[in-house]
Amino acid sequence: MLELIPMNTEQFMKFREQSMHDFAAEKVAAGEWAESDALQKSIQSFATYLPKGLETEGAFIYNVHDTESHADVGYLWVQVNDTPRGKFAFIYDILIGDQHQNKGYGTKTMLALEQAMKEQGVQRIDLHVFGHNDRALHVYKKVGYEITDYHMSKTL
Repeated sequence: MLELIPMNTEQFMKFREQSMHDFAAEKVAAGEWAESDALQKSIQSFATYLPKGLETEGAFIYNVHDTESHADVGYLWVQVNDTPRGKFAFIYDILIGDQHQNKGYGTKTMLALEQAMKEQGVQRIDLHVFGHNDRALHVYKKVGYEITDYHMSKTL
C-alpha cells in the first residue's frame, strides 16, 4: 500500500534542495533557461511559490511512502487554491526515485493524490509536464489526465 505522508522540516529541506536542482536541470533540458543562471532562477521560483516553506498556505508536500517495504519511494508537492470556479490543485513536483521506477509507484501516487484532494474538496488537479518526459506523460495519461494545450518550439 502507498501513503502520502506530510513532510517534516528536515525532510522538507532535503526535498527543497533536490527539487530546486532538478527543476533547474529540467528547464535547461527543455531549452528554456541557460545553465549558467538556471539554479538562481529555480531558487527564485521556489521563493515565489513556497514563500513560507511548509507553512505556505495551500501547499501540501508529501513523502510517498510504501507501507509494505517501509520505504519512502519519492515525494510530491501540490498546491491547492480557491478560485472563483472552485477549488483547484496544481502539482508542482513529483518524483519517484530511480530505484523505484517501473514498479507502479507513479500510478499509485497519482491515485492516492486524487483521494487526498477529494478529501480537501478539490474539483480538478492540473499539472505541467516537460515535453521530453515521456515516462511521466505515460503515467498521467494512464490515470486519466488529458492534454489541455501544447507549447511548442523549434530550435534553429
